[in-house]
Amino acid sequence: MEIVPELLTTPADIGWSNLVEGIDFKLFFASKETGRWTVLLRCQPGSFFPRHRHLGAGEYYVVKGKMEYRMGVALEGTYGYEPLDVIHEHTAFPEYTELYFTNHGPVVFLDDENNVVSILDHSLLTELSNG
Repeated sequence: MEIVPELLTTPADIGWSNLVEGIDFKLFFASKETGRWTVLLRCQPGSFFPRHRHLGAGEYYVVKGKMEYRMGVALEGTYGYEPLDVIHEHTAFPEYTELYFTNHGPVVFLDDENNVVSILDHSLLTELSNG
């Protein structure tokens, strides 16, 4: 098994990459061994993530702004934990928001019949950040 070396990163040295319309990210870490990934999201007012399911637990911290989702409103300074298999119908950013987010596996985006539309995982984030 490959051992991941220590990592020291200066976020200002990492460029922004586009994830979806109105949402960019800086990839801090992506593990092909465990599937875990950590990003800083930059969400423009009115941007959102559509219906999705977490195939790994997630943790977030709202650095700036506001996020609205099934649990309620997460304001600047809020920490949240999202368990394995939780489904979020709609995660919205009504104002400019920066969100530090770690997920311990993929997130799958679903249609109304629970069919997988797309998969967000460590490999896609790595590809997008290098592209």
